[in-house]
Amino acid sequence: MTIPTEPIGSVPRPKELLDGIADHRDGRIDRTALDALYETALADTIRRFEDTGSPVITDGEQTKPSFVTYPLAGANQLAADGVTIPFQDGHTRQLPRLTGGPFRYSTYAASYLAGARRYTDRPIKQAVIAPSAVSLLYPAEGVAGYSREAFLNDVVNESVSDIRKALDGGAASVQVDFTEGRLSLKLDPSKGLLRSFVDLNNRVLEQFSDQERSRIGVHTCPGGDQDSAHSLDVDYLELLPDLFRLAAGSFYLQLSSEAGRESVLKLIERYRQDSQRVFVGVIDPINPVVETPEQVRDQVLEAAKYIPLDRLGTCDDCGFSPFSDDVSTSRDLAFAKITARVEGTRLAEQALGV
Repeated sequence: MTIPTEPIGSVPRPKELLDGIADHRDGRIDRTALDALYETALADTIRRFEDTGSPVITDGEQTKPSFVTYPLAGANQLAADGVTIPFQDGHTRQLPRLTGGPFRYSTYAASYLAGARRYTDRPIKQAVIAPSAVSLLYPAEGVAGYSREAFLNDVVNESVSDIRKALDGGAASVQVDFTEGRLSLKLDPSKGLLRSFVDLNNRVLEQFSDQERSRIGVHTCPGGDQDSAHSLDVDYLELLPDLFRLAAGSFYLQLSSEAGRESVLKLIERYRQDSQRVFVGVIDPINPVVETPEQVRDQVLEAAKYIPLDRLGTCDDCGFSPFSDDVSTSRDLAFAKITARVEGTRLAEQALGV
């Protein structure tokens, strides 16, 4: 496709897998049985992704505990009472809290890439968590014998390894999930926290070559979970000038669910650097109504007024199920929306004559 189109990442897990996770947690099935359920879900997800016609696919994050906590699976020196993230509908998600150092990833995203590669020869996109999100594990009161500076140095090194392993593993693109960008402006309207996040992420991105960064993108959204968001009320104007300071080749921006899309497109036109590609969100994962290809097409045509065609792509606003227990959207609905994105992007190409 001339206008590239990519998924953001997660799709809802099958009920059989979610039941199996609960059964394993409660001791009703062993790890071998659970792994078989993971494999079945992964194979089915890859097949269904291929059926959508998407030129780039993902594993749907079927085997990740969540998009943010996968590096911590099985890790020690963590407590459960970390930073709490409130969503607009009143529910919360809570991150772990670091209790000791040195900090190391226990799981790298490349392991998920290798699992998906067993089932397809299509280009695969691999999502990784931003170092700025991982930095939230460090408690305000500090950690005895392990300074915040030492922790951040370890986070940078581990994040570089996470991205490099995915690139070396053959990922067509690597997506750095930066959903805390918009949230940071609720926590600190002065933008000090946001700018510290951007600086930390750039410490990682700047360790890659220009050619490597052309395969690295940053995703931002207001945080979707259980049909709610944590920062949709934060104006994009407060985020985008600093977001485009990130040394990434691509940006995946939630846009379909944004109330004032055209005003955001004008901001993108103003602040986007010439070398940066922008994938505009044309699918709202929270909306239970499936977009028509024509609706997707019209969103792309609107975006093309502000973004050069050779720097324009399409994506979903967010993942459909970033936390493994989110069942607010069905698998069938998610794949129907993905199909609409692909078909609508093709319609836009035809309308634009590319």
